[in-house]
Amino acid sequence: MLNWWYFLLGLATGGSVGAYFWWRARREITRLDEDKQFLNQEKLIVLDFMHNMVEPIGHGVTRQELLKRMMHASILSTGALCAAVYERRDDELQGVAVEGLFPPQRPGADLTREKSGSRTKQIEKVMRSEVFRVGEGLIGQVARTGSGLFITDARQDPRVVQYEDPSLQIYSIIVVPVCFRDTTLAILALANPADGSTFTETDFSLARSLADQAALAVHNLDLMELQIEKNRLDMDLGLAKEIQDKLLPRRYPETALLDIAAIYRPAQTVGGDLYDVFQLDDHRYGIAIADVSGKGIPASLVMAVCQSNLRHLARQYSSPAKVLTELNAVMNEEMRADMFVTIIYAVIDTQEDSLTLCRAGHELPILMHCNTDSGEITSELLESEGMAIGMVPNEFFAAAVDDKKVAFARGDIFLLYTDGVTEMANDAGAEYSNERLTDTIRRLSGQKAVELNDGILQSMASFAGPDRQQDDVTIITVKHC
Repeated sequence: MLNWWYFLLGLATGGSVGAYFWWRARREITRLDEDKQFLNQEKLIVLDFMHNMVEPIGHGVTRQELLKRMMHASILSTGALCAAVYERRDDELQGVAVEGLFPPQRPGADLTREKSGSRTKQIEKVMRSEVFRVGEGLIGQVARTGSGLFITDARQDPRVVQYEDPSLQIYSIIVVPVCFRDTTLAILALANPADGSTFTETDFSLARSLADQAALAVHNLDLMELQIEKNRLDMDLGLAKEIQDKLLPRRYPETALLDIAAIYRPAQTVGGDLYDVFQLDDHRYGIAIADVSGKGIPASLVMAVCQSNLRHLARQYSSPAKVLTELNAVMNEEMRADMFVTIIYAVIDTQEDSLTLCRAGHELPILMHCNTDSGEITSELLESEGMAIGMVPNEFFAAAVDDKKVAFARGDIFLLYTDGVTEMANDAGAEYSNERLTDTIRRLSGQKAVELNDGILQSMASFAGPDRQQDDVTIITVKHC
C-alpha cells in the first residue's frame, strides 16, 4: 500500500514539474511570438516611413519638411503626445519643428501666453528660438555622444526641465540623434505616451530606426541639392565662357605692317584675364591686356564691363593715360571694394613707328629691338609708374599714371603678358620669370607672332612640367613688319 502511495505521489510530482516546464515553454513561445510581432510591426512602420520619406525627394521638399515627417511618424508609431526636432548647424542645435505641447528644454523659458494666439503657437515660437550648444542639456548631450537617451521616469531625472503647469510636465522622454555615419544632422525628442504610461524599449527602438532612415533621406536630399546646384553652376559657367569667348577678339586688324597673335588659357572654365586689339584709325591701333583679381564668374563679369568701357573711351581720348584714368572712374562704381584690375593700354602708330603706353599696376611689357641691318637684338622692360584700377579715387590714380612713348621700328617685337606666365612655378618652387621669358623671345624672334607664342607655351611646359597651370595665362605678341 505504501509503495502505491509513493507511486501516486511521484506521478503527481512529475506531472506538476512537467506542467511547470510546459507552462514555461509556452510562456517563452508566447514572448518570442510577441517579440516577432513587434519586430514585424516595427519593420512595417519603418518600411512605410521610408516610402513616405523617399517619395517627396525630387519634388521640392526641404530638409526641414523631411524632419517634420520623421517627427510626425515617430508620434504615430510611439503614441507620444508631443515631439520636437532640433537641427544641427555647426556647433549649435536650433529648434526647427514642434508638434503638440512639447515643453522647452532651456530653463527659464518665457511661456507667458500672448493675448492673441494659441498656447501651441506660443510653445512653437519659444521652441524655434531655442539654441543649444553641442553638449548642453539633454539635447546637446545626445548631439555630443551620438547615442540616444531613454528616460522612463523623467520626473526623477534632474536633466529634464519641468514646469508647474501639468500640461507641460514630462514623465517619460526619448531623445535620439538623426545621424548619417558619424555626422549628427538633427535631434529628435519625444515626450509622454498618450496612455499615461511610460515609453517602452520597443518605442525607443522605433524612434532610433525612424531617425536612422530620416538621416539617410536627409543625406540623399543634400546630395541631390548639391548635384542640382553643381548642374546649375556648370550651366552658368558654360554660359559665362560662351560670352567671354565672344568678347575676346577672334580676328585682328588687317594690316601688312603688324603681325599680331594672342593666346588665352584660363585656369578655370572662365577666367579674369582680358586682352583686346582694335583699330583706331588708318595708322593707329589699340592694344590692351588686363588681369582682374580673382577667378570665375565674378572676374569674368568685371572683365566684360572693363572691355566695353575701354573700347568706348579709347575712341574718345588719344592719350592712353587719359583713357585709363577715365576707366578707373567708371570701374570704381562697377566693382566690389575687394576687386581690382591691373591693365596696360598701348597705342601703336605705324605712321611714325612709335608706341605709347600707360601701365596701371600690370606686369612690365617686353620690347625687343631687332635691327634688321646688323641682326643685333636688344631687349628692355618698359618701366613706368602706375597703380591698379579700382584701388584709389580718381584724383590719386590720375597723379600716379602717365604716358610712356618709345620707338617701335620695323623688326621690333612688343610682348604683353599676365602674371600667370612669369609666375608659373616648377616642382622646386622656381618661377618661369621675366628673364626666361625674355630669353625665349630672343631665341624665337625670327618666328611669326603665332609661332612665337606657341614657343613660349612650350618653353613654360618644359620648365614647369605638365598640369602646373594655377593662374590664367594670356600673351599678346605684336611684330612690326
